[in-house]
Amino acid sequence: MSKHFFWLTKDQFAKIKPRLPTDTRGVARVDDRGVISGIIHVLKSGGRWTDAPRDQYGPHKTLYNRFVRWAEKGMWSGLFEALAAADGRQCSGLHRR
Repeated sequence: MSKHFFWLTKDQFAKIKPRLPTDTRGVARVDDRGVISGIIHVLKSGGRWTDAPRDQYGPHKTLYNRFVRWAEKGMWSGLFEALAAADGRQCSGLHRR
């Protein structure tokens, strides 16, 4: 594994998990921690969705769709506020894997 991949720690993910939507229909969501980490990877790197390593984060279309749907619901600010409220160091130091 490369140190250039960004991942939420298990503790960080545990802090935001209660805020994740539970009203999904159809097929269950894939690995939330992996998808959210992939979205953060793309945002932090400034890359394109298609540049996200599929073997690390899953399909780029999944990352993009989740980002857009949750942005429309205003989810992202709440997730990052939960991390900041729990421990400011956790937001500034996303875990590299």
